[in-house]
Parts: sequence; C-alpha cells; structure tokens
Amino acid sequence: MEKERLFGKTLDELKAVAAQVGLPKFAAKQMADWLYKKDIRSIDEMTNLSVKGREALKEHFEFGLSAPTKVQASIDGTKKYLFPTDHAKFIETAMIPENDRKTVCVSSQVGCKMGCLFCMTGKQGFQGHLTAGEIVNQIRSIEENGEVSNIVYMGMGEPFDNLDNVLKSVEILTSDWGYAMSPKRITVSTIGILPGMKKFLETSTAHLAVSLHSPFDEERKQLMPIQTAYPIQKVLDEIKSWEFGRQRRVSFEYIMFGGLNDTPAHAKELARILNGIKCRINLIRFHPIPDTPLKSSDEETLQSFKDLLNSKGILTTIRASRGQDIYAACGLLSTKALVKKEEEPDY
Repeated sequence: MEKERLFGKTLDELKAVAAQVGLPKFAAKQMADWLYKKDIRSIDEMTNLSVKGREALKEHFEFGLSAPTKVQASIDGTKKYLFPTDHAKFIETAMIPENDRKTVCVSSQVGCKMGCLFCMTGKQGFQGHLTAGEIVNQIRSIEENGEVSNIVYMGMGEPFDNLDNVLKSVEILTSDWGYAMSPKRITVSTIGILPGMKKFLETSTAHLAVSLHSPFDEERKQLMPIQTAYPIQKVLDEIKSWEFGRQRRVSFEYIMFGGLNDTPAHAKELARILNGIKCRINLIRFHPIPDTPLKSSDEETLQSFKDLLNSKGILTTIRASRGQDIYAACGLLSTKALVKKEEEPDY
C-alpha cells in the first residue's frame, strides 16, 4: 500500500494524522516543527515522539521529501533544478541570486493547459497538479534551503488552476507553525483566472502578479487564449475593487515581443487601462523557444517603452535576464528531460 506523505500537510491535517495513529493532539505541532523547522528527512528522527508513535506513523506515512535529479548552474549564479514527479514526469525550479536575496521560482503544475503562444511549458500539455508538498519541496530540497529570501509562483503551470494546493503551500510557508515567512516575500502570478484570483485575494495576503502582455483584446487573445474566458478588463475591474497598499503589491508582467506589442500605442493603452491601480509593470525580454515566430524587442525599444510608461506615472522596470546559458525560458529543461525519458525509459 502506498504511504501518504507527511511533508506538505497543514497543522489541521497533522492533527487528523495524530488522531488516526493514536498520538496525542499536541503531537501535530511537534510533527510540524520537525517537518518545517528542522533539518531532518525521516520519521525516525522525530525523537520527541514516542517510539510506539513513530512506528504507528511509519505504518501509514512517509516523510515525503524528494531530491532533484539534475542541477544546472549559470555563469550568473542562477540555478535550475529538475525534480521528478509521480507518473515519470518532470518539473523545474529556478533559484535566482541577486545581491543579498535568493529568490526561488516554483512550479505549481506539471505542464499547463492554458496554451499561451509564447510558453514552452504549455507545449508539453497538461500532465497534472502538484500537491502542496511537491510545491514546498522545491524550496526545502534545494542546496539553498534555509537561505531563500523570496518565493515567486512563476514556474511551470498556472497557480490558480491548482488553487487549493497553492493556497495550502502558501499557508505552510507563512504560518508560525510552518516556515513563518512574511507574505510580503511571496508573489503568486496568474494569467487572470478570475474565480481563483478572487479566492486568493480573499484568503491570502501574499503579493499578486498578473501576466498582461497586450492591452488590446484581440491581440491578447492571440497570445493568451484565457482572454476569451476572462477578459483582462474584468480582471482589472476586480483588482480595482481591492486596496493594494504598503502591505500588499500588485504588479503586471509584460513580455516584450518585437514588432508585436512594443509600440507607443501599446504603452499609451497600458497606461489607460491601468489608470486607478497602484501598481508596477515588469517588462520582460522574450527568451526564444522552438517553433515560434515570436522574437524579443530590441534594447532601444525596451528602454523607450519603459520611459514612456514611467512618464505616465506607472513605475516600470526591465527585468534582468538570468540564466540564459541554462535554458532561461521556463519549460525548456523539463521538456528536454521528458523527451529523453521517452527515448530512454531508464533515464
């Protein structure tokens, strides 16, 4: 019988585990300490639980960590970790160092079903949801565990298409019984799935990022099919109904495609539709992926676009490109591993 994983369970779920195996109620907090605050990897190391209790736990549960199978390091310090998942698939996690910060970009799904034109992960198709434990494991099982300062949910998958597990992982990361991280150090990114975004805004205080990529409906629909179900104007109307102040930030991600969405008209329309929202825009260089006609804007156009938005009162920055020598575009590393797995079953 396959055992359940303890890692990734919330305090309430650990209370149910304690009751199931006959441990006292306070053992749930003890287990949470071992799982999320101490550097152990087995139930046997939970030494403040009785021997009888540990044996009972092991009958039904395993600790539940999973080590990466591959690590690639860039000359700029960025690392990409490849993690195996159930059903012989792969996900990737990026660690991006910058000054005294170490930001980890986690995946929330295996593959993705959203079909964005510019995304390599989407070309894999949807393979499955990650559990909360598999999401948090991407932070716990990397070499920089214990040094991570910021977390962004911008890896493989659409977080709000796996909302329950994403919210559970955020709870583990921010609760006192968990990693006790400030929600101000966590950003969850979405392409604009409105029901999921509403629930996230209601139940979490972490930052929100929205992938925008074009202010024009038809053009955005060509890039991002989600525009048909959830038009960006409705997403923005919802955001305007929330207060974003010093404690919480909303930002918009905007990949710059040369000759497509990088004209002054685009900048002016962006400023118009974002009017009334206290936000910032992150301009992102497009990292080429196979079989797409899209290309990145040149540096002069990037700078002009940024200056025009800033002149209209919207704080706009250009995100530094990192890890270009190790498949910078999200989904490239895991796609390569998936293809090799199909060619070599023992890989």
